Amino acid sequence: MRERVKQRVGVVVSAKAAKTVVVRVDRLVEHPLYGKRVRQRTRFMAHDERGECHEGDRVLILESPPISRRKRWRVSKVLTRAAG
Repeated sequence: MRERVKQRVGVVVSAKAAKTVVVRVDRLVEHPLYGKRVRQRTRFMAHDERGECHEGDRVLILESPPISRRKRWRVSKVLTRAAG
């Protein structure tokens, strides 16, 4: 049986490198003791083959085999463009 590919939705925070973007993924986690929901942020390096992503874009990224030392994700599609 095949496992599903992991997907994440996040915001591009850096698009300075060639064919690489940094995507910030936010998630809410309940504090184990106090019960308050806390926002946790994770940054993923993702492969952007066509170079179509810009800072502020909301993107869908998919897990992939290693592309480089820190890149294990690739941009699937741009969901919304940054304003401006």
